[in-house]
Amino acid sequence: MHIDTNKITTMTEANQNFSKVAKLAENNGQAVIFKNNKPKFLVIDIDSNDYFEITDDEKIEVAAKRVLNRYKSAFTELGK
Repeated sequence: MHIDTNKITTMTEANQNFSKVAKLAENNGQAVIFKNNKPKFLVIDIDSNDYFEITDDEKIEVAAKRVLNRYKSAFTELGK
């Protein structure tokens, strides 16, 4: 993972001033929070990052899986 030094903040800073971390993510697309001198957390600005974009087929698959999991016993009974 390549980390831009302009996107780094510390865990202490995140605890004391999270709005600064959020602003950093908003301005740069993301912010990396270091804990014990290692990258630990990634804060992402969803509006400027396609990290969470999924296709329509993927959306349908997620919805279908939720329905199947929620009503599994009903579907099992109908299958008899």
